[in-house]
Amino acid sequence: MRTVTFDLFSALLDSRTGGARCLQSLAAERGWPVSGEQLYDEWDRGNKAAQKGCVPWQPWRVPATAALRRTYEVFGIAADAAADVETLAGSMAEWPLWPDVADGLPRLARTVRVGLLSNVDDALLARTAAAPLVDPAAAFTSEGLRAYKPHPEIYLRAKEALGGDLVHVPTSARDVRGALEAGIPVVRLRRPGHEIDPDGPRPQHEVGTVDEIAPLLAG
Repeated sequence: MRTVTFDLFSALLDSRTGGARCLQSLAAERGWPVSGEQLYDEWDRGNKAAQKGCVPWQPWRVPATAALRRTYEVFGIAADAAADVETLAGSMAEWPLWPDVADGLPRLARTVRVGLLSNVDDALLARTAAAPLVDPAAAFTSEGLRAYKPHPEIYLRAKEALGGDLVHVPTSARDVRGALEAGIPVVRLRRPGHEIDPDGPRPQHEVGTVDEIAPLLAG
């Protein structure tokens, strides 16, 4: 049976809204002269870079904490990055789904197995609003596969574990590029704030909502 894996933090969750909301709360509480969006954007860039350099694999909190510590340095903030990463991780239960996800994934699951492929630890995935919407047997994390995107190992190990036909649905430029360079078919799901890497490979298919995926695969 064909499996369609989704990225968690850009394709399914509006992680910028959720993460920035958490960091804005910290900033307001402590009187920092910086917005939650600024903090999140700087942390997110650093976290992606830290994950890319995280070879061999280490738990999510290791690169996440290094990235938040660097974020605080950039903005001249004195704070405990490790403690604040725990606050950020705890807030993931409140990070919102994109509007088409809650109804769209169950509809898609009528025709394909709906899975997930994410740079996250198992326990963090379990607390998100997306976790109940995917097949747990096809929900792959960096912790389980011992690799981070965009390294090809995470995609190839997921494909091997499934033992069948895999299509990946990413949103971010690094995920699109990583999957394609690993030889995994991609249907890119467009989301606000994300663009394709102009110097990278381009997906054959792009869609604007989850509901557009099933007709495309059928065709």
